Amino acid sequence: MSDRYIDFANSSLGHRLVAAIGLPSPVRLERWQAGRLRPVEGALLLGGGALATQVQAFANKLTDAIYTYGNGTSTWIPGHGPKLKAVVFDASDLQHTDQLKQLREFFQPLLKNLDNSAHLVILGRAPETLADPFAASAQRALEGFSRSLAKELRNGGVLQLLYVGDGAEDQLEGALRFFLSPKSAYISGQVIRLQACATPVEDWTRPLAGRKALVTGAARGIGASIAQTLARDGAEVILLDVPQAKADLEALGARLGARTVALDICSEDAASQLIEHLPDGLDILVHNAGITRDKTLANMTPEYWDAVLAVNLNAPQVLTKALLDSGTLRDHARVVLLASISGIAGNRGQTNYAASKAGLIGLAQAWAPLLKPRGISINAVAPGFIETQMTAHIPFALREAGRRMSSLGQGGLPQDVAEAVAWLGQPGSGAVSGQALRVCGQSLLGA
Repeated sequence: MSDRYIDFANSSLGHRLVAAIGLPSPVRLERWQAGRLRPVEGALLLGGGALATQVQAFANKLTDAIYTYGNGTSTWIPGHGPKLKAVVFDASDLQHTDQLKQLREFFQPLLKNLDNSAHLVILGRAPETLADPFAASAQRALEGFSRSLAKELRNGGVLQLLYVGDGAEDQLEGALRFFLSPKSAYISGQVIRLQACATPVEDWTRPLAGRKALVTGAARGIGASIAQTLARDGAEVILLDVPQAKADLEALGARLGARTVALDICSEDAASQLIEHLPDGLDILVHNAGITRDKTLANMTPEYWDAVLAVNLNAPQVLTKALLDSGTLRDHARVVLLASISGIAGNRGQTNYAASKAGLIGLAQAWAPLLKPRGISINAVAPGFIETQMTAHIPFALREAGRRMSSLGQGGLPQDVAEAVAWLGQPGSGAVSGQALRVCGQSLLGA
């Protein structure tokens, strides 16, 4: 639904009024559009250590406007160079407290020279992998700095921290193609760990070409958007939803040229039925199906509790294990679980829902090392306030609070969640496993 406050704040009169009163003035975020060829449309600034040099080797695939600080033909000078659309700073060489001042020295001059919807990325090394306690401390400091700076950005700017593991340097291109592009418009203040991955993306225009993907709860809303985005990126999509949603499911299948499966994922024979529908195997499994039955715990009925845990947590566990055990889920597959920030921060009246979504995050963390020998990754995506039919029915005051309680000051779109799922479904995204990626505009709820 339309966000009337953003419409007003971005009008000529509204912009002056909200500025005079001191109200937040969120901008419309730039999102990926069909026909776009490059991740960055504008100036990219590189700085920092050796990893920045590695980024420079493929930077011309991201944009044709590449700049650095200091001497050179492509030197960027604050106040004189172009507005910056993207920034990458390699902080992995910072080994001591005294060196952390490089963060201020690099970022402070450019903050007033960022374009609208700018994307910033800091590169580091995971503190737990470093033997020197001072070095580990310096690298851990990057998290506090990056999350705080992300909250200071304006005009739709976002910032992420990528910890690059040994041997994962060649995964930077895939990660930056996502995090420097409008595909990550509603992701900010996140910390992601990259590990080595043996499966590269062959064609960046269709990174999922030749891969079979199953999306549960696909008939409408976020599930439908995920299916559309996976198909856009070249996947052969199979759509699954309950029999009651068969009409919507088949309509979407007709638009996408996709197969459909009408199935209750909580039925006793759901696993065997699903395996029968997937004789050619599966490369991407997206557990999107989920329900809410909200009540405070004092008023929670056993039926409400059991229904939510059955659909949201038990079914993904049972179905994924069956697909793994049968070999239907192939080696180097990608599993994505739709969690929620409620599973991270909790939410009043959602003890059942939050428990189920936290359980999915735990499932990804526990299963990741067990699936690693097969090259299979498993991750959770945790959306925040997303503009859907469900949130449209939230009372006005709560809906407005949900929209404004983030660094970006607005709700996300189903496309934002879908883009994150599509990225985690790519072959090269096996570099990320056992992690929870929040798509929440850096919500003020939770970390």
